[in-house]
Amino acid sequence: MCGIVGVLGNHEAAPILVEALKRLEYRGYDSAGIATVNGGTLDRRRAVGKLVNLGDLLVHEPLAGKSGIGHTRWATHGEPNVGNAHPHRSGPVAVVHNGIIENFRELRAELAAEGLTPSTDTDTETVAMLTEHHMNTGLSPTDAAIKTLGKLQGAFALAFLFDGEDDLMIAARRGSPLAIGYGDTEMFVGSDAIALSPLTDRISYLEEGDYAIVTRAGARVFDAQGTAVEREIRTIQISSASVDKGGHKHFMAKEIAEQPAVIADALRHYLSPTGDINLPDPQIDFATVDRITMVACGTAYLACLTAKYWFEQIARLPVEVDVASEFRYREPPIPARNLALFVSQSGETADTLAALRYCTGKAARIASVVNVPESSIARESDVALPILAGVEIGVASTKAFTCQLTVLFLLAIKAATDRGEITPEQREDHLSQLRRLPSLIAEALEQSDAVRETARKLANARDVLFLGRGPLYPLAHEGALKLKEISYIHAEAYASGELKHGPIALIDENVPVVVMAPRDALFDKTVSNMQEVMARKGKVILISDREGLAEASQGVWDTIEMPDVSDAVAPILYAIPAQLLAYHTAVAKGTDVDQPRNLAKSVTVE
Repeated sequence: MCGIVGVLGNHEAAPILVEALKRLEYRGYDSAGIATVNGGTLDRRRAVGKLVNLGDLLVHEPLAGKSGIGHTRWATHGEPNVGNAHPHRSGPVAVVHNGIIENFRELRAELAAEGLTPSTDTDTETVAMLTEHHMNTGLSPTDAAIKTLGKLQGAFALAFLFDGEDDLMIAARRGSPLAIGYGDTEMFVGSDAIALSPLTDRISYLEEGDYAIVTRAGARVFDAQGTAVEREIRTIQISSASVDKGGHKHFMAKEIAEQPAVIADALRHYLSPTGDINLPDPQIDFATVDRITMVACGTAYLACLTAKYWFEQIARLPVEVDVASEFRYREPPIPARNLALFVSQSGETADTLAALRYCTGKAARIASVVNVPESSIARESDVALPILAGVEIGVASTKAFTCQLTVLFLLAIKAATDRGEITPEQREDHLSQLRRLPSLIAEALEQSDAVRETARKLANARDVLFLGRGPLYPLAHEGALKLKEISYIHAEAYASGELKHGPIALIDENVPVVVMAPRDALFDKTVSNMQEVMARKGKVILISDREGLAEASQGVWDTIEMPDVSDAVAPILYAIPAQLLAYHTAVAKGTDVDQPRNLAKSVTVE
């Protein structure tokens, strides 16, 4: 979640660090700070709130030095304030940290016996204190940091900077990602390649348990056993433009608008002109698979719930879907002919990565659907399927979600083909509907102005319900999640048929109910449930196609018209009004659309 950047450079580090931290804002944060070494002297500046506050502080209290570390913090231990902001310092050591040190209380007790007491509420300060303690026994900064790493339990990405050492940085990772950037007599450290892309395109990723001794001459990397290792240096192409808003007011608006293009890119990547579905090697033969276990968090989990309908209805392949944070704790048995499939935008989601490792060695094959091909989840999978959404900055996922759905739908068609559960005519019909998606989504986006008017009314609500049936049921959950995330309106989703089993008690004239109901095989049943809402004075917002609205819109509070679409791919198209409704509602309320409170883009701690 937090952002880390480090520089051993040839120019003043402070402006470079702040600019790199700006590129990590999408991860979510509540405070920020930097530390530098200047003429051998270690110093730091920290501020609560947006990075502009740190920038203002640096204008009045400049921080010189060509070596430095920076951090955007998302609070885990201790409230957001200057004292708890990173970098943390103890004597000659400054540290930035992403993750959670699980045994920090025990370490604090040991350090207290040595006369070292904390001045903050954070777990991270303990890392700096322990390193100072080891240096006080005569160890060098490098040896002290390495000894400290051996005593830490939990998940972390760490960067150490030392007083008197302007050409030394220690970087380490366990559970949280960390990249090393290689420049011309300069070296960089970052949470991901986005932060480093203006500085270098030569990146290596530390693997689980690695630590690196970084100087301007390069990086010496060691594995968890302390053995020197080589990690591949890759050339990463991330354009600076990819983190610009492109003329839009918010990143989320830009990313919603990009969906026709990125879905078209994904289809070109996976679907040949002759209709062959091209997957990366090693190929998955679904004829040898008896069951799929799908695991993910948040929006990616809802993509899995949607895909369950496709795999089971089209490929006749049983699917189990689990939320990653619960999966491994119930210790599920993994059959030998099981495909374990993990979905994550960042590819670094801590719970999803832990679930993958639980399945490794048990499932016949580990596959992942990710947006970052160099991520930990991708690297630890037998086969990784990139969704090709491009960099997604807005915390509330939009284009990554629809690209995940697109790739999962293609995977379901591949499974049906391998298993002989689909005729050539059915297969071609599904693929032709997929090929139409970019233009259908572009048409749906033309409803943005109309949705804005609906959202202005919705912005006054305290509670909102979303209803859907079949594959639109997970989409109802996605609509509720998006609204909660960025507008802070309480929203819940229910299967339409479950309305009478409790939720209908919530309905009155103050509760808007968003009904997702394309004119499909379940339309009449959904409309029947909708009528029950209206009979109790609920305010219905009906999202349907022209035929559905003509048949069922009488008496509803508002409508949103979608293009006609096949039943199978309707969930991908109907994600668009869910996103637009949440976006315009948040804008109407004046909330922070791209960086909503308490949330982070990439959840790299449990």
